[in-house]
Amino acid sequence: MKGNPARLMLTAPASGSGKTMVTCAALKLLAQSGKSVSFKCGPDYIDPMFHRKVLHTSSYQLDSFFMERDALRRSLLRHTPAGGIAVLEGAMGYYDGVAGTTTQASAYEVAKQTKTPVVLVIDCKQMSTSVLAVIHGFLTFYPDSGIKGVIFNRLSAARYPELQKLVEQNFPVKALGYLPFLPECQLESRHLGLVTAQEVTDLQNKLERLAEQARESLDLPAIVALAHEAPELEAEEELLPERVKEPPVIALARDEAFCFTYQENLELLEQLGAEILPFSPLWDKKIPENADGLLLSGGYPELYAKTLSENSGMRDSVLNAVHGGMPCIAECGGFLYLGKSLVDQRGECYDMAGALPMESYPKQGLGRFGYITLTAQKDNLLCPAEGQIKAHEFHYWETSDPGSSFLAVKPVRGTKWECAHTSRSLYAGFPHLFLPSNPEAAKRFVLACCAYRQKRRNG
Repeated sequence: MKGNPARLMLTAPASGSGKTMVTCAALKLLAQSGKSVSFKCGPDYIDPMFHRKVLHTSSYQLDSFFMERDALRRSLLRHTPAGGIAVLEGAMGYYDGVAGTTTQASAYEVAKQTKTPVVLVIDCKQMSTSVLAVIHGFLTFYPDSGIKGVIFNRLSAARYPELQKLVEQNFPVKALGYLPFLPECQLESRHLGLVTAQEVTDLQNKLERLAEQARESLDLPAIVALAHEAPELEAEEELLPERVKEPPVIALARDEAFCFTYQENLELLEQLGAEILPFSPLWDKKIPENADGLLLSGGYPELYAKTLSENSGMRDSVLNAVHGGMPCIAECGGFLYLGKSLVDQRGECYDMAGALPMESYPKQGLGRFGYITLTAQKDNLLCPAEGQIKAHEFHYWETSDPGSSFLAVKPVRGTKWECAHTSRSLYAGFPHLFLPSNPEAAKRFVLACCAYRQKRRNG
């Protein structure tokens, strides 16, 4: 397959530079002027939530640890609408990759493999001409940096013309505008990054204010022109497992407590024939009656432990489904919900579903963090023994029994540990799975859901 989707990447020298705010501003403008789609480099769930709130459509991952080059390109080709523009938001600093010592899986690697023009977002707080040294360093660190433009964050209108002139006199890049400091548009943070989009008070007004400013101070015609300079992409077609004939219904936990799900996972399950049916462990009384499978997403159950615990109907429903053999994938926050109890951030302990005999509690600081490759220690719902899936861990809560069904190995450093509880009908563990890295694992899950539905019909 081949095509020429208009596209550009917004990245930064470091986290906290304002690239999510600049990305939302650009997306808001582009959404008002035509079709656009967003992508997030890296495994982050939270930034795409803000993208979705801006565009009212899906946002996707472009991650070169999870995805080979052709898969990155296929996603851009498949998801960028005709006449639209794909906006990619980088992760961390532009060159920051696996193990903190490489550019593997960095925004730079994604830009290079997808031939995407890059715009560097620079936080100008407490800087003046030193901005030029930052630009020089990023352009010359790798000669093929792909950086074609810069946007200045937290810069005053009075300073922009002078800085624009200095940049364009000294470098082969274009200054594409600025955003001043906008205290009314700042986004709060939490231990996993920004707070989720649905938690932000008056988010739409913040976005409208951001767009109003961006119309004045971002050079939208130049940004659009840069996106259209991106060259043609070519990628090999993907061969997926055969689609099942009768769609099983997979109930997806999706609410304030369970909101971390890769869109690619859901679309792959749908491509294989499944119907995805959202439900709320917080507010519904039981899982959907027609569910043939269960997908308990990651998220923040620790923030809603009391409400989850008080919803005894749902807890019993999940317990009975899992113990009754309903195929279930439970990742991170969903994994904690399956346990016996959960200690919240205030130190209060609450009963959870009780499908696994473990207790969960907060740790001092970050637990496991980063990319991993999972290798199955035994046959299970998703893999035969020795089967592999790529995944990511990032959690501040721990459990008395993280499981031992998979061996997790970090890239580059090779650090190893055991994780996850599995059976013929269950995957439950801290790792967030990227199912397109092993479509056969997704197919096994869908087939297990089909078999469960048939078993129910036969009584």
